[in-house]
Amino acid sequence: MDSMLIFWIAFIATFVIVYSIDLYVTDHRRGTISVKESLMWTGLWMTVALLFGLAVYLFFPQNPDSTVRTASVMGIKFVSGYFTEYSLSIDNLFVFILIFSMMGINQQNQPKLLKLGILIAIVLRILFILVGMELIQRFHWILYILGVVLIYTSYKMIASKGEDSVDPTNNFLYKIAIKWFQVDPDVHNPKFFSKINGKTHITNMFLTLLVIGTTDIVFAIDSIPAIIGVIMEGSEKILTLAEENFLAITSNVFAVMGLISLFFALRGIVGMFRFLKYGISVILFFIGAKMLLGAIPAVSSFFAANSWFSLAVIIATLIVSIVLSKLIPEKQVKETIETSDNTPEIDS
Repeated sequence: MDSMLIFWIAFIATFVIVYSIDLYVTDHRRGTISVKESLMWTGLWMTVALLFGLAVYLFFPQNPDSTVRTASVMGIKFVSGYFTEYSLSIDNLFVFILIFSMMGINQQNQPKLLKLGILIAIVLRILFILVGMELIQRFHWILYILGVVLIYTSYKMIASKGEDSVDPTNNFLYKIAIKWFQVDPDVHNPKFFSKINGKTHITNMFLTLLVIGTTDIVFAIDSIPAIIGVIMEGSEKILTLAEENFLAITSNVFAVMGLISLFFALRGIVGMFRFLKYGISVILFFIGAKMLLGAIPAVSSFFAANSWFSLAVIIATLIVSIVLSKLIPEKQVKETIETSDNTPEIDS
C-alpha cells in the first residue's frame, strides 16, 4: 500500500472518530457542557492534531526528488498551518456566537446549527484548497495576488468594529428567504421547516442556517489564502502538489473539527481572547508579506531552509495576544455571549 495513502486513511479515520465523539457528547448533554469540561475536550482534540503532526514529522515518506528531509518540512508546515487555521477558526466562532445571539437562537439549538456550519465549512475549504492549489501550480503569479489579499484582510480585521459588522438581517439570502417564503413566527422552533394551517413555513433556525452558510463562504475566502501561503511558500522543489494538498486539507480540517467543544468554552472565557483578532491580523500580514517577498530569491531560500521560522512567528504571536488579554484589564465588559432577547423582526 502507498505510504501516503496510509496517512490519508489515518486522517479520515481520526476525523470520523473525533467528529462522532463530539456529536455524541454535545447531543447527549444538550448544550449544557461546562467551560471546564469543554476545555478538557478541546485540549484532547488539540493533542490528537499535534500527535498527527508528530507522526507526519517522523514517518512521512521521503520525496525522492527533494534534497531535504520531506517529513521534517511536512511536519513543521502542518503545525504552522494548523495553528494559523485554528486561530482563524476561533475568530469565526465569535462571529457564530454573535449571529446566534442576534437571531435569538437558544443554547439548546445552537449546537445543531454549529455542527452543520462546521460541515459546510469543511466542504467549502476542501473545494477552495483544491482549486486554489491547482491554479497556483498553473499560474504562479496568483500567489502574489493572494499575498495582497492577506495584507488587506489583515488591515480589514484591525479596522472592523466586530459586532457592528455582523448583521444577519442584511444577509442577501436572509432577505430573499423572508421575501419569498412564509416564516414561522415561533423564533425558538428547533426545526428548519414547520406546517401552519397546512402550509409549509421556514423557521428562524433555517434563516440562521442560511446566514451561517454564507458566512462560511466569507470565512473560506479569508482562510484559504492564509493556508496556501503557509504551505506553498518556500516549498517549491521540496513538496509535490499532492503533498501540499494533503497538508492544506488535513491542517484545515483538524483546525475546525474540534470547534464544537471549543464553542462551549468560548461562551465562558471570551475575555481570554480579546486581543486575538490583533494577533491574527499580525499573522495574516506576516504570511502575506512573506508571499510577496518570496519573489526575492534570498527570501525564498531562507524560508525554504527554515520552515520553523514561520511556525515560531505564528505561535509567538498567538501567545502574546492571549497574554496581553490576561494582563490588560478590560474597560468595558460586553454581554455578547448570552442569547439576546432582541431577536430580528420577521414578517410572517
